[in-house]
Amino acid sequence: QVQLVESGGGSVQPGGSLRLSCAASGSIFGINAMGWYRQAAGKERVLVASVTSGGSTNYADSVKGRFTISRDNAKNTVSLQMNSLKPEDTAVYYCRADSQFRAFWGQGTQVTVSS
Repeated sequence: QVQLVESGGGSVQPGGSLRLSCAASGSIFGINAMGWYRQAAGKERVLVASVTSGGSTNYADSVKGRFTISRDNAKNTVSLQMNSLKPEDTAVYYCRADSQFRAFWGQGTQVTVSS
């Protein structure tokens, strides 16, 4: 099993910044991709950004140029720097880690962008 603990959510005004962090523990050997997903109220959970163990990244079109994902393999952490936040970025953000056999999810952290 892999445990994922997220931190860094909160409320911010439009144009502001937040940084989310996720720490993995447990059976972390074999984890390849890690990433962030988000789920807005009444909508499906969707990919925000992901990064492989080799450092390859992938971003949703809606966040390209504003969000940056980073990973520290030595510390087993993945972070999401979110700049120029918009009201439509409001959602619960979930950390995800993929092994060969399954995906593991964090408990989620709320991000609210509002004036």
